[in-house]
Amino acid sequence: MTSSEQRLATIRGDTPPRRHNARTIAALTGNPGCTRRAVLDGAGVDKPLLAERIGFPARFGQSRFAITRGNVFEAQVKADGGAELLRLVAERLGVPVPAAASWTDLGGRDDVTGREERSAALLTAALTGPAPTGTETPQADPAGGTDAAALFDHPLLGLDVAGRRVYLEPDLVAARLGGRFHVVEVKSFAVIDGQADPAKLAAAAVQSAVYVLALRELLAAGGHDPRLVSHEVVLVCPADFTNRPVAHLIDVRKQLLVVRRQLDRMDQLDVLLTGVPADFTADPADDATALVDSLARVRANYAPDCLASCELAYFCRHEAGGQTGTLGRPVREALGGIDDIDEVLALAGGDHPADPERAEAAALLRTAARLRADALGTPA
Repeated sequence: MTSSEQRLATIRGDTPPRRHNARTIAALTGNPGCTRRAVLDGAGVDKPLLAERIGFPARFGQSRFAITRGNVFEAQVKADGGAELLRLVAERLGVPVPAAASWTDLGGRDDVTGREERSAALLTAALTGPAPTGTETPQADPAGGTDAAALFDHPLLGLDVAGRRVYLEPDLVAARLGGRFHVVEVKSFAVIDGQADPAKLAAAAVQSAVYVLALRELLAAGGHDPRLVSHEVVLVCPADFTNRPVAHLIDVRKQLLVVRRQLDRMDQLDVLLTGVPADFTADPADDATALVDSLARVRANYAPDCLASCELAYFCRHEAGGQTGTLGRPVREALGGIDDIDEVLALAGGDHPADPERAEAAALLRTAARLRADALGTPA
């Protein structure tokens, strides 16, 4: 065990490390400037348990109804060996619907190492010919040879995050459609009049980018061209207020860069740890008051967006009371690094900044205050 690994184990304490998944990796990209989150996630701290321990429990997550609805919709679109799903994906990609396809179910096994190895073997084998025999279900006569499509249900992929292996399970990988691999994600949120909820769509794009990256690394490890995995992900959702599935393409090239950059940052936790107090710990079993004091010593970067993705967001919001970060990142950035709301109001009221570097921001604030007063017809 390296010194950094030992340090992270000390931070985590006796609580078993919490495993990452595609959702948590995607959430890492939401606030890359937060040292607190990077250290806690790198150490595998159980943040939901930690938040509950300090009196600020997380208030987000999928409801049982949403999970059940999602499972029912996914089962519907994957029925009959994925015949309808294959048609949707092929038509959305603009390629002929294959006359032959194999369906391989790679889910449902507890041995993650064995599942990952089997998934890797079958996915790479799909580069050269029909999927190997086994649990595959042919959708049609597999006489199509190498032109026959191959659909892999819940393959198990892997990524290294902060020195630990993370297992990922996309809904589907389609091979030999347009000569490439395509990640297919099935989501239960509705697409109404051709438009999906922007926040849900953005989250699905980042999560899908994690799968694309893992699949590319799998091919690269086998000596194959990772570009065989398309940067276009197929998203299948219910249309309007029905359960009729529709497919959409999402270009995740931007998200791939963001995810890769954040994973590289997580691999350099030893650099981040140099700025963390040597005796910092975040074991949820510790005293709540001691935990609060300990967390306060590691820099956070709270913004309202955190409420949708980080289990410690409510604690950080409470801690950041009176700071410009609570108003959102655009406001904080526009204020040129002035963190205190009272200072912002004082500068807008005519006070001179103690720091000469804030003179320009102070002048802009005074101008904004004067314009607001003119618009409202009140004294400046």
